[in-house]
Amino acid sequence: MKNRIGFRIKIATVVLLALVSLQTMAQQWTAQKANDWYNRQPWLVGSNYMPATAINQLEMWQAESFDPKTIDKELGYAESLGMNTMRVFLHDMVWRQDAAGFKKRIDAFLTLCANHKIKPMLVLFDSCWDPQPKPGKQHEPVLGRHNSGWVQGPGAAILSDKSQWESLRSYVKDIVSSFRTDDRILAWDIVNEPDNDNANSYGRNGSIKTELPNKAQLGAELVKAGFGWAREANPTQPITAAPWKGDWSSLEKMDDMNRFLVQNSDVITFHNYGPPAEFQKRITELKKFGRPLICTEYMARPAGSTFEGSLPIAKAEKVGMMNWGFVSGKSNTIFPWDSWQKQYTAEPPVWFHDIFRENGQPYIPAETAFIKKMTGK
Repeated sequence: MKNRIGFRIKIATVVLLALVSLQTMAQQWTAQKANDWYNRQPWLVGSNYMPATAINQLEMWQAESFDPKTIDKELGYAESLGMNTMRVFLHDMVWRQDAAGFKKRIDAFLTLCANHKIKPMLVLFDSCWDPQPKPGKQHEPVLGRHNSGWVQGPGAAILSDKSQWESLRSYVKDIVSSFRTDDRILAWDIVNEPDNDNANSYGRNGSIKTELPNKAQLGAELVKAGFGWAREANPTQPITAAPWKGDWSSLEKMDDMNRFLVQNSDVITFHNYGPPAEFQKRITELKKFGRPLICTEYMARPAGSTFEGSLPIAKAEKVGMMNWGFVSGKSNTIFPWDSWQKQYTAEPPVWFHDIFRENGQPYIPAETAFIKKMTGK
């Protein structure tokens, strides 16, 4: 009898502790809290940022190649346009190499951002491009190929092995906990395009074919787990991840992942590389959820997504904006997506992404003048 009573007490204690844990873990912000937060921000305008001297996230953040001098110079270009935010990708592999050093470099980066009145959104994981990241010195860019060295994080080896996901949880909790009250950070983006199959590069239709066959399923599982891990750290900054394809006209018509994203993000982010009419349509679809909207990827000139076409709509709708690409460099994102199928040996007639040449000269002076006009700079 005593053993049974003791067992029941232990079970009750475990259940109580579990309930307390669930109650103390942060939940999704209410729409009111999210809108109050957003109303305290300026109109958010920025870019997805990678210094011209880095081919990918590893080269940006590893100790041997971290380049604060270039970062400081380029953030100065952003400040000159009136930009006040940047979307910046971290990588779990750098954390595994040297967690303490990585966090010191993040802190140094945040200080540089603050000096230029910029509050970045930090991205914890990314499902795009090379699924086989390798630490250490990175390869040189492939001539004329868009994002020829950008890497996924986590790579396929860890993404496909659930026994290693506890290390991903430790990474998220350590990074988010370390900066959970840091006013220099705008928000946390959990996973970039979790179900992107990279079909035309590393996927089934691509030239390299190293993607996982069940990538979409694993990506959806990762983003759900990632939200939970970030909530455990209870940050004061909002948490988000962006839908980027599919039907968003109603919850019923969304796929499972997109439905999860809009129902769990504190502020709703999204990607759109379409012309103005499509961009407006996406905003209309997402406004019904009653939360702030930030477009965290747009601007592909040949595809009809431009500053002149998108920024006026966004400003009128109070939608934050972060275009892809800033300074032309090792990322090769002046070249189009189809550079994985076509060979480009010279600068394309129209840049796909990016705003500045590496020497700081605007690619299109009238374009940078327009951005300044929109930001009031």
